[in-house]
Amino acid sequence: MQLVRMELSGTSQDIVSARELGIVACTRCNKPAPMGTELCSRCGSKLVSRDRMSLQRVWAFWTVGLMCYIPANTYPMLKTRTLFQVEESTIIGGAVELAQYGNWGIALIILFASVAIPLAKFMAVAFLAISVKRRSVTSQRQRHYLYEVVEYIGRWSMIDIFVVAILSSLVQLKTLAAINPGTASIFFALSVIFTMLAAQAFDTRMIWDAQTKDEGLKTND
Repeated sequence: MQLVRMELSGTSQDIVSARELGIVACTRCNKPAPMGTELCSRCGSKLVSRDRMSLQRVWAFWTVGLMCYIPANTYPMLKTRTLFQVEESTIIGGAVELAQYGNWGIALIILFASVAIPLAKFMAVAFLAISVKRRSVTSQRQRHYLYEVVEYIGRWSMIDIFVVAILSSLVQLKTLAAINPGTASIFFALSVIFTMLAAQAFDTRMIWDAQTKDEGLKTND
């Protein structure tokens, strides 16, 4: 429970936060409890009104994820060994090679899933972390929806690693041909994991705290 809207007589409305009402909600099961309660009576999770170290953890995980994303695109993702040669392909290099052979659809899917989406997640998490400290033209509802989109996409971020694992397990023809994961697969998996941790470390209640502050400033003006 982020905010409680108190309907008053007439057309005016006051918005009161749960913290101002002395209520804290469990971040796991959403059950409300009086402020000062240490553990949730339903699931036993620790109750905190706001996670004071949230942004620090967000930026720490975000930085590590970005650092892992760079070698994930520079080192080879796949190593293909045939009877006469060994080929190494990066994510972008493999997509370009597919496009040269006429497989534009698959190439675009790879670029979208392995390059565009991870970069968009980095920018979205950074935007959310910055927006709670500075005024933003984006509404609180839109930012909360953006966070939910990032959380949802995170569930499908390991598709590339699954594909590499499947290819590696299927294409093992002894001395004729073999496909093995490259160094980039490790860094890509780490980048996805730390990006997901950065999103999960973000306390969305801070978005609505910013709304309360802005409304207070407007009232004073």
